[in-house]
Amino acid sequence: MSSKRPPFKASTKGRKAAPHKRSAKSSSKPSASTPTVAIDALSHEVRGIARLDGKTLFVDNALPGETVKVRYLAHRAKFDEAVATEIIEPAPERQQPPCPHFELCGGCALQHMQPDAQIAAKEKILLDQLQRFAHTSPADVLPPLTSDSVGYRNKARLGTRYVKEAHKKGEGNKPRLVLGFREKRSNNLTDIRECLVMPEAFSRQLPHLHQLIDRCREGRHISHVEVAAGEEAIALVVRHLKPLPESDLQLWLDFVRQQGWHLYLQADDTPHKVWPEDGEERLSYTLPEFGLTMHFHPQDFVQVNFAINRQMVQRAIALLDPQPNERVLDLFCGLGNFTLPLAKRAAEVVGVEGALDLTRRGRENAERNQLNNVQFQAADLTEDFSTSLWARGGFDKILLDPPRTGALEVVRNIAHFGAQRIVYVSCNPATLARDTAELLQRGYRLSKAGVMDMFPHTTHVESIALFERQ
Repeated sequence: MSSKRPPFKASTKGRKAAPHKRSAKSSSKPSASTPTVAIDALSHEVRGIARLDGKTLFVDNALPGETVKVRYLAHRAKFDEAVATEIIEPAPERQQPPCPHFELCGGCALQHMQPDAQIAAKEKILLDQLQRFAHTSPADVLPPLTSDSVGYRNKARLGTRYVKEAHKKGEGNKPRLVLGFREKRSNNLTDIRECLVMPEAFSRQLPHLHQLIDRCREGRHISHVEVAAGEEAIALVVRHLKPLPESDLQLWLDFVRQQGWHLYLQADDTPHKVWPEDGEERLSYTLPEFGLTMHFHPQDFVQVNFAINRQMVQRAIALLDPQPNERVLDLFCGLGNFTLPLAKRAAEVVGVEGALDLTRRGRENAERNQLNNVQFQAADLTEDFSTSLWARGGFDKILLDPPRTGALEVVRNIAHFGAQRIVYVSCNPATLARDTAELLQRGYRLSKAGVMDMFPHTTHVESIALFERQ
């Protein structure tokens, strides 16, 4: 993690939206007109699509079938961008956003859409992208994986910034603390006092966290606070740009002790745990169907939605169907979220990850869960790894869970293994579709695919696909 302070800015005008900053690609200053348009469809970014004066208009906060009044955000060569400011004729799928910060906060862009409509829209995006880039559709569309749409997010980073209030007669310019997430289309911060997608135990403490930072003598040198929730505890990682005086440290200790939380301080790239003083720097979650407990550092990558993660792991294992005599490869394995459940079913599993710290965590989790038929390897997965010692035995089945950029080099390299099944977990339907086209050329067919509501109320689309050798 970078030691530089993030480029946060904060709005000083309450809930009034900050003016849109024109992109370098904008062809002109946004028009001040507020036309009324009819929304025809949703884009792959889950924005409303309209046509106005022969030009495509992408509209935030708008749903198909609606008539809305819009405010322009940007003009571009081939399309314009706007936001709906008044809903004249609402769609049946529209709902009142449950969060009071919806208008400004950039975290949950779909709270105006009912949850069932959100997941239906995401499924359509997945299928459209597969058809557009791979010219194919799955033989079977899997039912969506869903769970609660509130209180699901176990990790987040809140930025802090002191800003000056507008000058009032007879008063000085007193800086005001802003604590929250980035606003939509801006580097400004939304000053939040609750967050419906975070665990309720954390959300209700946000006003107290705000007060705590404001009371610190060196509070203005705290750049952000990360929260990570395990199933048994919550950890705070406080990033501070100057050493905290003893009085500030005591304020933090009093706060976390009262809540029963863990506290980490981070002055450079490496945080260190200061409370509780005993015990490891670990949180945990469980995969009950496989009898596993997974341990992680608060800054490790883990899936942010434990409920969907459990369903996702079960589905991935069921689709891959590892047998007791088979050797399985898990690529982009992280700390073993899929690797260890696979090891419960297969003869041998090899987990490969580019981050050395995560492979160490994987070995740690294998040892904690008393699994000795699994190995973790660190490797650059953009390179051909087929001649590596751990790959020479070949693999019967393969699972991959790449980042948003996808796994184009990987699917080219793994095809020669001749695995009968490949399960691909994706957080970007566009790169999944691109890689699907590559697998189809290499003798696989897309048997099944479906979406998973890992990030309710956001535009992120998580999906899973099964490829079988023809």
